[in-house]
Amino acid sequence: MITGYARVSTDDQNLDAQTDALKAAGAERIFADKISGVRRDRPELDALLDQLRPGDVVVVTKYDRLARSLRDLLDLVETIKDRGAGFRSLAEDIDTTTPAGRLVFHVFASIAQFERERIAERTREGLQAAKARGRVGGRPPALTAAQRAEVRRMRDDEHRHVSEIARLFKVSERTVRRA
Repeated sequence: MITGYARVSTDDQNLDAQTDALKAAGAERIFADKISGVRRDRPELDALLDQLRPGDVVVVTKYDRLARSLRDLLDLVETIKDRGAGFRSLAEDIDTTTPAGRLVFHVFASIAQFERERIAERTREGLQAAKARGRVGGRPPALTAAQRAEVRRMRDDEHRHVSEIARLFKVSERTVRRA
């Protein structure tokens, strides 16, 4: 049996394009979630996985509808495989029901992992180069050194409340306490 899975991230988005493509691909039953792909607790995906039988094929329009990360995709495809079923992604033309499709899937996954690692490496190199030039990353401080001194003076000498100081400097009370 060909089973489709469709997902959109918000209730505002529409599943029609995905369900139409899945029906055209021969999906006899379609499970659909309106939930962020980052969340692993997707009720319809869990229901689809629970009802899988050997010989079934899970079809998605794009692999990112099934998983948000490469690790998640590999885990889900492994779960599908363990139940004796196959996986097809229409946009990427991946079909794990054939030896060539499995090869393409693993090559695709390896390239994606390689690219992810290269991005992380370039990010680390960029941060190190910036640090060597004296640049510090992160959000700029809410208060300057002079403002922090004034906050301390107002609190210690004038005995003003933290909430009043925070309103005056337009910062949170926590920022005032840290100062």
